[in-house]
Amino acid sequence: MAQNEWWKGAVIYQVYPRSFNDTKGDGIGDLNGIIERLDYIKSLNVDAIWISPFFKSPMKDFGYDISDYRDIDPMFGCIDDFDNLIEQAHQRDIKIIIDQVLSHTSNEHPWFVESRQNNKNDKSDWYVWADANPDGSPPNNWLSIFGGVAWQWEPRRCQYYLHNFLTEQPDLNFHNPDVRQAVLDNVKFWLDKGVDGFRLDAINFCFHDQELKDNPAKPEHLRQGRGFSEDNPYAFQYHYYNNTQPENLDFMAEIRALLNEYPGTVSLGEISSEDSLKTMAEYTSGGDKLHMGYSFELLTNDYSAKYIRETVSRLESVMTEGWPCWAFSNHDVERVASRWANNDKTVNTQQVKMLTALLGSLRGSVCMYQGEELGLGEAEVAFEDLQDPYGITFWPNFKGRDGCRTPMPWSHTKTHAGFTDGKPWLPVAQPHSLASVDLQEQDPNSTLAQYRAFLAWRKTRPELLTGTIEFIDTNEPVLAFYRTLGNTKLLCLFNLAEQTSEFVVEESIKDSMDDLAHHTGELTAGKVTLPGYGCYFASI
Repeated sequence: MAQNEWWKGAVIYQVYPRSFNDTKGDGIGDLNGIIERLDYIKSLNVDAIWISPFFKSPMKDFGYDISDYRDIDPMFGCIDDFDNLIEQAHQRDIKIIIDQVLSHTSNEHPWFVESRQNNKNDKSDWYVWADANPDGSPPNNWLSIFGGVAWQWEPRRCQYYLHNFLTEQPDLNFHNPDVRQAVLDNVKFWLDKGVDGFRLDAINFCFHDQELKDNPAKPEHLRQGRGFSEDNPYAFQYHYYNNTQPENLDFMAEIRALLNEYPGTVSLGEISSEDSLKTMAEYTSGGDKLHMGYSFELLTNDYSAKYIRETVSRLESVMTEGWPCWAFSNHDVERVASRWANNDKTVNTQQVKMLTALLGSLRGSVCMYQGEELGLGEAEVAFEDLQDPYGITFWPNFKGRDGCRTPMPWSHTKTHAGFTDGKPWLPVAQPHSLASVDLQEQDPNSTLAQYRAFLAWRKTRPELLTGTIEFIDTNEPVLAFYRTLGNTKLLCLFNLAEQTSEFVVEESIKDSMDDLAHHTGELTAGKVTLPGYGCYFASI
């Protein structure tokens, strides 16, 4: 594989810096905390780290509201710390991917501070401003994903501004070429720093419909959440006009052209649209847009062989040119160990091990969220401890994102599980302390040990890195497919339930991966018996 395409089939480990490792004792993780744990990250056999935002920010949305795209927020360190992080990671052959939040800024960003003053300044049209309707109501019916209307009145201009997320996150006007160039200049700043790529947050939200047409209503039976719940009014509309506009494709090409000046760098777009799989295909088509796309389609509650098979197959049918990236967890959704557990949400370590193998066996690259390697479940966070404005707004039906953002447990013997010497910004969940890194490193059968072992084995199987995928029609709860590269063909079987299942093999087995810890199925007389949450791999 060409060095410049290192990202194809790569495993990308997501670090949420606030909750990873605190070296200052203020209860908030920092860049030096990541540096301190680089050897641990290297031991996981991942290829890259994706770091959630650490830029200067008022932290209304915990860093996704940026007030200075080229500076580090003091709570995370300084620019010298970031330079050191790049150097230390590269010494260990770990790539660094950073978040870029391009569609909106903080309302404290100097651009917006100037823009909101009047409609005649140099930045007056850098954001999406619109006049009120004759009755004073907002310009249209667009809604914010965080609740309520997507428009906020600004008395200094006597106009509304658009915010697809929090009120404190005004949307930039990408129809203005000066805005696009300024955004690209900020991206270039980090490329010059030596980053290996970007995870592009909400990248399909950059452009809006200039006519500000109303979004049509969505029938109740079609309402579904992708990063939001069905009782959020945001689910009541088809979001045809406030995001995913055709002009965005040209901007994706501008991003790609810039990255092409830095060989080996990569772009990964987060996409959440009315048809996310179709948008992923469009945004990665032609070799001149994004390198990879990922969506919320496997970050859902639906956990069945049929759903996974149909979701991946549909993407395969529409993404004929681009490269997919899959994830089961991230900083915005309930942890998969709880989300796909039984009704009582009890974490089953065998299921967690199976899910690691499943995710790592799909065609594409993989994003794995910190703590997945430990099998961490969703933490229970009391209302009085909540930090997430999203959860506070929609409590108790939707408890927000704090439950997946609690601190990493490093040591079961230390206060706050070794995350901090101070008071952590979110409490450490007691069950997480019992699944700490130090305990699991003493157990060769732990989730952590088998995570490392599987990812090490995966690197030796080119079929899993870049091969094609072909699903086999199966009954629940077995998910089965082939991964093929050249003349080599690998059969991959997964039992998604805790009851024993069987699979009839219709081809001859050449080599069974019996020495792989995740390989727990047994072949007898052409039939594979899969124990609860079992896996089976074999060369055909």
